[in-house]
Amino acid sequence: MSENMTFLPKKDLLTLEELDRMCTSFVNLGVKKLRITGGEPLVRRGIMTFFNAMSRHIETGALKELTLTTNGSQLEKYADDLYAAGVRRINVSLDTLDEGKFAEITRWGRLPQVMRGIDAAQRVGMRVKINAVALAGFNEVELFTMQAWCADRDVDLTYIEVMPMGDIGNEDRIMQYWSLKDLRARLEERFTVTDLAESSGGPARYIRLEETGQKIGLITPMSHNFCESCNRVRITCTGEIYTCLGQEGHSDLRAPLRASDDDAQLETAIRAAIGLKPKGHDFDYSRQTVDGQVSRHMSHTGG
Repeated sequence: MSENMTFLPKKDLLTLEELDRMCTSFVNLGVKKLRITGGEPLVRRGIMTFFNAMSRHIETGALKELTLTTNGSQLEKYADDLYAAGVRRINVSLDTLDEGKFAEITRWGRLPQVMRGIDAAQRVGMRVKINAVALAGFNEVELFTMQAWCADRDVDLTYIEVMPMGDIGNEDRIMQYWSLKDLRARLEERFTVTDLAESSGGPARYIRLEETGQKIGLITPMSHNFCESCNRVRITCTGEIYTCLGQEGHSDLRAPLRASDDDAQLETAIRAAIGLKPKGHDFDYSRQTVDGQVSRHMSHTGG
């Protein structure tokens, strides 16, 4: 997020009940996987009411997976409740294992708190995946530290190239950019690296380090446009649907949701929005400028 955020008035946000209706409509239309993200979703008041409500779709088999992307700060408190609601797998955003650097990049985060949360999630039986943004000059030196830590903890690891989102200068983004082609080459200096054919329906491509058996995901919006394999859409807390993270285009689902207690208008709007999903994004650093930049912050769309 930006340093000084202006938060939305409460009336603009979908209530937990409206989120239930929204997600249920997507499930009724055939969506099989639901990931709750943020910001940090676990700081929203009453959030377990929503997770518990969504668990009914897991129980009926209409929803195959209910997952969570989190910064881990609240996991120690909610791990048991999340598991009881049917959450079996979570993503934890963690760019560094250095406590000082973690405090620097998160501005107020406490790494030991996150580690206790990961412990709690693993203790109750959830599968944990670490999402790390690859940042030149920041966590390059931790590549093998992070890889070894994940191997020791039996957690999965995905690296993500930094994307040109938000009101940050072109030079800053280019200076931060660490191509995952380079990251992979460094892994190949120490390990036998095998490409895996599996797909999660999202942007990650997977490799396996044969010596450790680790699966590592690589999300490469800059060095490789992955759009042909992406079937994901994002719904914001205000009811906007973004069918591509790397495009500005979006549709409003809040108005049809609130227009009627009947879900027919909402489902029509969802179908229309999905029909507008673009073939790809336009992110590009190749000319040492940030082309295809998106003005909204990642915190607006969700992680």
